[in-house]
Amino acid sequence: MSDLLSLTADLVNIPSISGNEKQIADYIESELRQISRLEVSRFGDNLIARTNLDRKHRLLLAGHTDTVPGSQGSRIEGDTLWGLGSADMKSGLAVMLELARTIENPTMDLTWVFYVCEEVDNSRNGLRQLFTEAAELLEADAAILGEPTNAMIEAGCQGTMRFEVRMNGQRAHTARPWMGVNAIHRAGALLSAIDNYDHREPVVDDCKYREALQVVSISGGIAGNVVPDELVLVVNHRYAPDRSGEDAEAHVREVFAPYLDDKDQMTLVDHAPAAPPGLSHPVISSLIEENNLSVTAKLGWTDVAFFAEQGIPAVNLGPGDPTLAHTADENVQRDPIERTFKALVDLLS
Repeated sequence: MSDLLSLTADLVNIPSISGNEKQIADYIESELRQISRLEVSRFGDNLIARTNLDRKHRLLLAGHTDTVPGSQGSRIEGDTLWGLGSADMKSGLAVMLELARTIENPTMDLTWVFYVCEEVDNSRNGLRQLFTEAAELLEADAAILGEPTNAMIEAGCQGTMRFEVRMNGQRAHTARPWMGVNAIHRAGALLSAIDNYDHREPVVDDCKYREALQVVSISGGIAGNVVPDELVLVVNHRYAPDRSGEDAEAHVREVFAPYLDDKDQMTLVDHAPAAPPGLSHPVISSLIEENNLSVTAKLGWTDVAFFAEQGIPAVNLGPGDPTLAHTADENVQRDPIERTFKALVDLLS
């Protein structure tokens, strides 16, 4: 078996900022094509490798190859590896690649997916492309996404949606403000209501989620002597997987309704649906039970939602610490890499 920390360092040393993933795709493809038991397909810089052993179940292991921008290169000190992408998620890719090399007779059929552009706009996501161009190669009974979880199971994910809210007023000179209506002032009650939002904490399959409503952008005003006649808010809502997207949208509109009038506009501009925990599937439950893995809810959004949309139960499991992702001190420890690898070996052997 390869040293997984060193293998992670090799991957970190290959620059792969979103949109520039050819070099790492070439490297991974070369490694996969040396494994005769795998059927390997490439779509752009997305890779799919599959066994065809006619097993009862098929498990899909997926990981994105891109990183956010940052300084390149790795550094190992003892059992710690520093470097861009080490936690998110080249340590997860190392685990996936080593499993492909070493698991010769798995108890279930396996599909490995290495895909591009997770860290940027959703429309560029390689999984979206693959589900369009090669959906038959992604068929599986369950999926594990190698997002950083510190070797724990983070189940499902919350949905996320953004609204643009335009509140109207009437322009006037600030010397005679009573002749106008200040759109920014009108927003005060709404901002206070959002600040005091009574969030839900629903429990789904023993996983506690925590919903949230936050203003993420605000703009308005024309000049220093003009009463503003428009204010634009961008609001983000995170909702638990016990709600549908339609229910979540209706809920936010209900919260906003008392503070808006007929001339105001509220538009849903972006939405990525939630994914249920998926813990009841026998492949996932065996993974958890055989290694006594800790399980918690995924509060953020991840690509497990793509699999949930296709009816494939999916969880997040990777060695990186999610709190270190995208930070200047991004690093990964040897222990969670090896624990993640062991948990998957135990499941597949």
